Amino acid sequence: MTIRFRRRYGLAIAAIGAYPALAHAQQGADELAKQLSNPVASLTSVPLQYNADFKLGSEDGARQYLNIQPVIPKPISDDWNLIARVIVPVIYQDDIFGDSGSQFGLGDTTPTLFFSPKKPTANGWIWGAGPVFLLPTATDELLGSEKWGLGPSALALKQTPGGWTYGALVNHIWSVAGDHNRADVSSTFLQPFFAKQFPGGRTLSFNVESSYDWKGEKWNAPLNVGYAKVTRWGGQMLSLQGGVRYFAETPGDGPDWGVRFTLTLLYPKH
Repeated sequence: MTIRFRRRYGLAIAAIGAYPALAHAQQGADELAKQLSNPVASLTSVPLQYNADFKLGSEDGARQYLNIQPVIPKPISDDWNLIARVIVPVIYQDDIFGDSGSQFGLGDTTPTLFFSPKKPTANGWIWGAGPVFLLPTATDELLGSEKWGLGPSALALKQTPGGWTYGALVNHIWSVAGDHNRADVSSTFLQPFFAKQFPGGRTLSFNVESSYDWKGEKWNAPLNVGYAKVTRWGGQMLSLQGGVRYFAETPGDGPDWGVRFTLTLLYPKH
């Protein structure tokens, strides 16, 4: 056997030996991408979602905010999970409210608790329901409502063998306490969503994060389009997503468009 033949033979054996590991890694990325498309999956994650919206207010201001959104699932019985999802926004905005200048700090925190069956229904639907809360954690009066609130939240979705996920999330929050000089809160949030998975942990997603303010009788309806990829950085599994948002409807001098980038730290069960 010549040296050249042995070298080629050894490379071929190495490639064959590496193939199962590569296939396993791709399957793992695909499974994580599938779970990320399911808001009540049994996957602990910490999304860090950066948003920038432009042309707000009468002065064409801008708002940038980082949503810190930990998701913590917990089994509470043989058949049920409790999924805690929290949104903590860190906000910087400039020229939003006339000559008020810029503000930077925390916004209001929104925790949601979903009680969800561990198994889908007979026809493949996954669902969850529970309470949503509004906590007045804003560090500036122009960054939050200064109100305590609560209400119901629910979602339903279906994932197909072809890699499609579609469904909707809805909640409603009423204010129950807080600064009596601030406007009461009565707001409905409706988010229809669908996504298509591709091999290699890749996902193309679409959603509308519409909200309706029943007190001000105003809609806010941004359409989000995003592309995500599950990958590994050292020993950490994560998802990287980038996308754009177009505001089909805004209250008053709302934004025209924006961008979104999300880094999600993933902690799958082993």
